[in-house]
Amino acid sequence: MSTKPVLGRTTAAAEGDVVVLLIGMRVNHFWAVHQWVPVFLAMFRMLAELARDKDRGLLGRVLLTASPRTYYVVQYWESKEKLYAYATSPDMFHHRAWSIINRKERAGKVRGHVGLWHETYVVPEGSYEAIYADMPPFGLAAATGVLPVERRGRRAKERFAHRGQRSGA
Repeated sequence: MSTKPVLGRTTAAAEGDVVVLLIGMRVNHFWAVHQWVPVFLAMFRMLAELARDKDRGLLGRVLLTASPRTYYVVQYWESKEKLYAYATSPDMFHHRAWSIINRKERAGKVRGHVGLWHETYVVPEGSYEAIYADMPPFGLAAATGVLPVERRGRRAKERFAHRGQRSGA
């Protein structure tokens, strides 16, 4: 990802619906390093796995922290179908990681040392807009490309009204 700012106002080149996955973890007990470090490292392993295979559908991601305890990734996906396919594919690391967690839960070995969460949103075209001023590509624009804001409209109302080629407009 470029760190050089694109001068002026830009917008994301997203077309059609946008699939956004927020996924993360919360360290409930810092002293239980043996519990939360593997989860933290698994997050990076899954991102690396997805980066190696662009056909899986991950368009881009942003790593964030909400507090010293809570870490998450905002992910942009081509479609909810590709997201589901990755999440349930037996040959992908996500499937193996959840199998381990489920086994631990059944065995009563989960003690609440680390919390896991995710939220998934399918945002229909016409229900999102983005604007960046003097920013390097970030978020949705880093995932889908950058356009001069005028291509989608100077005002938010115009950008919300944009219909791309993927939607048949």
